[in-house]
Amino acid sequence: MTSLVSSTGPNGAGSSGANPTPSTVEQLLARGWASLPPHYAIPATAPSLAEARSYCLRLATSHYENFSVATWFLPRHLHQHFFNIYAYCRISDDLGDEVGDAQVALALLNRWQEELDETYRALGTGAQSTVRHPVFVALTETIQAFDIPRHEFSDLLTAFRQDQVVTRYQTFDDLLAYCRNSANPVGHLVLFLCRYRDEERRRLSDFTCTALQLANFWQDVAVDWKKGRVYLPLEDLRRFGVSEEQIARASFNTQFRDLMRFEVERAREWFERGLPLVKMVNRSLALDLELFSRGGLAILQAIEKQDYNVLARRPSLSNLRKAGLALRALASRIALGRAG
Repeated sequence: MTSLVSSTGPNGAGSSGANPTPSTVEQLLARGWASLPPHYAIPATAPSLAEARSYCLRLATSHYENFSVATWFLPRHLHQHFFNIYAYCRISDDLGDEVGDAQVALALLNRWQEELDETYRALGTGAQSTVRHPVFVALTETIQAFDIPRHEFSDLLTAFRQDQVVTRYQTFDDLLAYCRNSANPVGHLVLFLCRYRDEERRRLSDFTCTALQLANFWQDVAVDWKKGRVYLPLEDLRRFGVSEEQIARASFNTQFRDLMRFEVERAREWFERGLPLVKMVNRSLALDLELFSRGGLAILQAIEKQDYNVLARRPSLSNLRKAGLALRALASRIALGRAG
């Protein structure tokens, strides 16, 4: 990959390649857990399975306002497994993005990786697990029930580690390579829960997940700049005559409008490539896919509605718009149920 690699992480935090000593690692971990919600930390003793399930349910239904809406369309017997996977993804993302220091984030992500590795070691050997975090206690039964490969979880951690050291992407292909770890595994995990393991569905899922990631990148250009990151491919900035200094100054002009129009159309094309998946999965998952695809397309429409100026104001969806998207998907489910 030809991405530019920065020697500083978010907010200028150092991210050198030197390996910290064990005592330094413990100090970094202590700083990291202290900067996150207290319930994120690894407890001294492992919770019971019932306690771990409740933990994941609370995190999934309180941390992200749309997640409980999405589960309306999923079979009830899968809800807890979705909560478990969501909790893993949510905390993994926050470990990398919410501490403001690259070295601290890397220490946290490495510790999280250890819990994941121990989960699979215990499953593979039949030995008693030493994992203590409720997410991994709950996730163990999900991994077992659906035979999920470890890399689908660890690829996400690879992407979050990459965010600590790679802050620019030279080409769109470089950005797609990042999305293969940061976004696509989430779709794979959903397919595993619905018992789909074939390559064609995975390929179509990748189009949708990458499109969602791109929509979020284009929505958050100004937000990501404050974190020291630019996800707009540098080759595209050069092509349209846009500079990083222009992003820093939030200076909107015709060139930036043309750049964002190009990126929005590119993301929309990837949504369209993933559309055939809706007809290749069961009704419940199809409606869930519809809800998230509609949400991503609505973000692109919001960008267009404000004339592609994502520098002055972050495009967002009103609560009314979100409710409308959910209601449209719910109406589709009701109509399909009557037809059946």
